[in-house]
Amino acid sequence: MSEINYPVPYNESERLLRLSDLDIDYGSLSESFKDLTHLAAKVAGTEISLVNLIDAYTQWTVGRHGLDLQQMTREESVCQYTITQNDQFEVPDLSADDRFNKNFYVGAPLSLRYYFGVPLKDNDGLNIGALCVLDTGLKTLSPEKIELLKIIAAEIMNRIKTYQTMELLQNNLKDIKESTKKVAHDIRGPIAGIIGLSEIITEEGKSANLDQVIEFIKLIHSGSKSILDLADEILSDNDEVKAPGVNEFDLSSFRTKLQELYEPQATYKKINLKININPDKKNIVFSKNKLLQINGNLISNAVKFTPSGGTITVDLDVLVKPETNILRIVVADNGVGIREDEIVQILTGGIGTKQGTGGEKGYGFGLSLVKHLIDKLKGEMFITSEKGQGTVFRIELPQRHS
Repeated sequence: MSEINYPVPYNESERLLRLSDLDIDYGSLSESFKDLTHLAAKVAGTEISLVNLIDAYTQWTVGRHGLDLQQMTREESVCQYTITQNDQFEVPDLSADDRFNKNFYVGAPLSLRYYFGVPLKDNDGLNIGALCVLDTGLKTLSPEKIELLKIIAAEIMNRIKTYQTMELLQNNLKDIKESTKKVAHDIRGPIAGIIGLSEIITEEGKSANLDQVIEFIKLIHSGSKSILDLADEILSDNDEVKAPGVNEFDLSSFRTKLQELYEPQATYKKINLKININPDKKNIVFSKNKLLQINGNLISNAVKFTPSGGTITVDLDVLVKPETNILRIVVADNGVGIREDEIVQILTGGIGTKQGTGGEKGYGFGLSLVKHLIDKLKGEMFITSEKGQGTVFRIELPQRHS
């Protein structure tokens, strides 16, 4: 059987940059899309509906109905094909498709067969992920149902942008006391799309004779209400910022978040992931900005290029300086290593595609993205490696005093 050529969107660099701009904590959105995934499954008549975001290495399931799934490797996902499409992607029978029939979700106990996905597209046409529906039986979706799924996908993107707007505003609470009207407009503007969605779905549902869909419209209103309540809380709390706040970590909380997100990847490949912190500095607060994107890509890269039975060690520390503290992140593995010319390529912004230790496809953009983000934060990255012995990434990021 010929080797599968995994798809990569033509605009992959721009797509990953846009996803990194959203700076999403992939473990924090599980409750945000419960109403919409429930609605998508009901519209499609399927057992399962998922909201998946896809970074350089991993498919993150940030919304789910009917299947308790948090993440999988990008190589295993069907949605990696959906994000290369402008409109939709369908697999009538996963078990009859050589691209997917060896993956865990096709075999027992899940035994999934049908897949239909819609890209999650931003305003510039960049697909950061997909809304998908799946079933153990074979299905056929009518054009009306497909249109409703696309409306739901647009609402998911609207909600993601709304949460990002609120997070950006929380980052700048100290500077916006004189801009309350603008704040209210920035937050409530995107929410108009949420309110309007229920009206659109009601009309579409009636015209398609989908009476069973209408009962779920109240879920959309419930989601809208919770976002409005959060917006009002932000607006009424602009005189006090607690530390560590919603947009901050200390070393202890940073370690906990990394364990939550990345221990499953290491465990899946039988790799020992150790995350250490300096206990004397564990309560020093620093900005969350892009830290999960930077550290996550480094850990996922280490998992990909470290063989089963290997070890990855992450050391986190804060160097206290008079003017600016330095957050130091060291990610070390005993994997396949990196050649000197490849190190130069990474540090100068370009790296080609490589294979992982288990034949996993290296998409080639993760480390370039890390370098880009570190440069934007005015930090530094150092790489030392020996072929066959492993690699050490050392990151130093300046942090303003709280």
